[in-house]
Amino acid sequence: METIENEPCPFCGGKTLTLREDEQDIPYFGKVFLFSMECSSCHVNKSDIEAAERKDPSRYTFTISKEDDMKIRIVKSSEATIKLPQLKLSVTPGPASEGYVSNIEGVLNRFYDVIEKERDTAEDEADKTKAKNLLKKLKKVTYGDIETKLVIEDPSGNSAIISEKAVIEKLK
Repeated sequence: METIENEPCPFCGGKTLTLREDEQDIPYFGKVFLFSMECSSCHVNKSDIEAAERKDPSRYTFTISKEDDMKIRIVKSSEATIKLPQLKLSVTPGPASEGYVSNIEGVLNRFYDVIEKERDTAEDEADKTKAKNLLKKLKKVTYGDIETKLVIEDPSGNSAIISEKAVIEKLK
């Protein structure tokens, strides 16, 4: 891993930015480059992932059906959209979007954390109830009690669901 410290932060201007670049070989996906930047002053944190070889725009679909599926590896670039269509949940790319390597459980936990914050800050009781119900459904998916699809669409082709059960299609 290559690390460069004490760089000027583009957000706060302090010379407290740390840049990191790492290279990893992910089984069934190939070589990737992981990039991150973190400022110890303003706490900005950004990361991304790029495949070493050019890939076609793609859509990965995986049906989560059992607790063991939580271990399946996920590679998500900052350009990817992640969807749980049956739960009407999605994360679309934008300036704050990050790339990461995780597993299905980690992806579900990211959704869970966002919904939990929305529940805790909601002023309307109907919004709180909706968030509580979504949290219950997500927990059931985690335990394999509810089957749901996970979809990753990536115009850069730098994302993947590493499983033989994943359906891979070209994005148009």
